[in-house]
Amino acid sequence: MRAKLTYAITAAVLVFYFVLVGSRGVMLIQSGTVLTVTFGVAVLILPVIGLWFLWKNTQFVRRANALAAELDAEGGLPVDELKRTPGGRIDRDSADEVFARRKAETEAAPDDWRSWFRLAIAYHDARDTPRARKAMQRAIALHEGRTVEA
Repeated sequence: MRAKLTYAITAAVLVFYFVLVGSRGVMLIQSGTVLTVTFGVAVLILPVIGLWFLWKNTQFVRRANALAAELDAEGGLPVDELKRTPGGRIDRDSADEVFARRKAETEAAPDDWRSWFRLAIAYHDARDTPRARKAMQRAIALHEGRTVEA
């Protein structure tokens, strides 16, 4: 719940910032000179890109959470079996061991979104965020019935 609240607050602050920056871009365009119109258009591009990025990430998080809820209802969420250091960090060898099992599971069932979801969790635990995101995107695509490139 805390993560959702943090995300919502961050998103609200970003939207406020985008509106503020966008209004400055409009003001520059309204000035009417070639230079201010050029700067105004350039300033408007940033909030558009930011809003698009925020929208895509929000959709990704919502879809991933829906998969987690469905997998939880099936009783298929991975159990946290990772060893931790005294400071609370995940032990690297433990994460590698779980990752190897999840990778084998995914290779055995490459068209099962559940195995890709669990692999994404293993990547995340192994601190490989880019691959975790790609694996989760693949799980979402498979769940939605879209074709996925290898």
